[in-house]
Amino acid sequence: MIALRSFLFQILFYLNTALMMIVFSPIYFLAPRSYIIPKAWASASSWLMKTVVGATFEIEGLEHLPKTAAIIAPKHESAWDTFMLMPWIADPVYILKRELLWIPLFGWYMMKQRLIPVNREAKGRNMVDVLKRTSAELATGRQLIIYPEGTRRPPGAAPVYKNGIARLYRALGVPVVPIVMHPGLFWPKNALARYPGHFKIRILPPIQPGLGQGEFQETLIARMEEASDALLLETVAANPHIPLQPETIKRLEELKAKAQGQ
Repeated sequence: MIALRSFLFQILFYLNTALMMIVFSPIYFLAPRSYIIPKAWASASSWLMKTVVGATFEIEGLEHLPKTAAIIAPKHESAWDTFMLMPWIADPVYILKRELLWIPLFGWYMMKQRLIPVNREAKGRNMVDVLKRTSAELATGRQLIIYPEGTRRPPGAAPVYKNGIARLYRALGVPVVPIVMHPGLFWPKNALARYPGHFKIRILPPIQPGLGQGEFQETLIARMEEASDALLLETVAANPHIPLQPETIKRLEELKAKAQGQ
């Protein structure tokens, strides 16, 4: 049944994506820049996960999401978490691989939102360009979404936080809002299976500007990993039917051993 639901979801997800892009293109590209259509697509995609797969989520801490300029820093485990928060964020701007902009229609939609492409081969020159573009977008009150670990990681995997977010925090002088969640249990990376169940997205209080770059990085990692570990234990306990990845099993064993030793 899971295989059938997963296959059906894949078909409907891509069909919905293509149809919405084609049908709404005249409105989207002729009207002033707006997130109405992308947010509707994000909500529809999560609705498909709920209806077809049986996977649902709830959000805690919405009061911590600012309506003004800020950096939003979520955990990154799944394709799902690239868009699931979009309906709740006022005017998000993403930093993304420039190759995504080359995808016909999909890339044009992203360019319309003035997202910030990164050439990963350019190395040091990238950060100068990113800071310039990001500063300009946040000056209009937008919220930057950046994944501190840079790429998708299995739930519970050892943290590998990049330095980019600390440099942005120091240069931009805006609050950083950490977010932890474990959609990777239900929509795993590089897997076709989608699993039913329920999980929470936990939005943590913002880290205010003013810390040194090193102190900020340590604070971010400590807060996110502590909250992530607690939420992982909670999510796995509430969904015992979910198959776990080796990294997840290892982390759960470490957390249980730590709890027994206290």
